[in-house]
Amino acid sequence: MKYVLFLCAPAGDEETADGLLDAGPRTADWCADGPGRGADPRLAAYADEVRRRAAGRGGARLRTGADATTVRVRDAEVLLSDGPFTRADAYIAAFDVVEVADLDEAIALAARHPAALGGGAVEVRPVWE
Repeated sequence: MKYVLFLCAPAGDEETADGLLDAGPRTADWCADGPGRGADPRLAAYADEVRRRAAGRGGARLRTGADATTVRVRDAEVLLSDGPFTRADAYIAAFDVVEVADLDEAIALAARHPAALGGGAVEVRPVWE
């Protein structure tokens, strides 16, 4: 079964144009394609486990909510707003798609990700198929 692992970082850990804020975990270090290129050794352990299980089906690092555009349609008029759909204490910094036998296996992978270990969280959500 496929699951999306939403890798969530604490608000305030967002990257800025001048680099990363000093507070909180360095999100880019636990994203394989970020500026830190996976500098967090826990990411290497997680990635090795995903490869060992042949579970990886894709994923990507996301730009911060400040770069988001929210689209709504009301009475046939397209309404745009800058920023994320909601304000929250955390933001989705990246996502991974994995294909594993069941929820328990997806949770086991999520528990190894640095986002879950370093002050953030990993939301595990099944994919409709």
